[in-house]
Amino acid sequence: MNSNHITYMKRCLTLARQAKANGKPGVGSVLVKNSEIIGEGIEGSRDLPAVLAHAEILAIVNGISKIETKDLSDCTLYTTVEPCVMCSYIIRSTGIKHVVIGTTTSAVGGVTSNYPILTAQGIEKWKTPPTVTTGVMEQECKEAL
Repeated sequence: MNSNHITYMKRCLTLARQAKANGKPGVGSVLVKNSEIIGEGIEGSRDLPAVLAHAEILAIVNGISKIETKDLSDCTLYTTVEPCVMCSYIIRSTGIKHVVIGTTTSAVGGVTSNYPILTAQGIEKWKTPPTVTTGVMEQECKEAL
């Protein structure tokens, strides 16, 4: 397994534990560009309205603010739990090239559900879907939930 994946997933797990300590689902995400974390997010942060306060969206919003562009085509998103359909839409819209997931989810996941927005082919506006890597520190990510 890629040692960078472990390093960044450990940071996601730290964020997930913070979310859980705040009474929210234990989900944490980081956005990486050129081996630097440019955005972080914890589930349920008050930085966005509750319905939008998903860890992935917060990491992306923070990354966009830092690099001052919504073109994230040279970025990798790490997250403890498979992005939902809403987060997957944002990932696709910003062009993130690689998504690294700790554990999958059911029903609303952007990869494993009946609506695999994250990996869907043939959506002209979005071009090529990101590469998806799953199962990085999977047991630890499940425990963080």
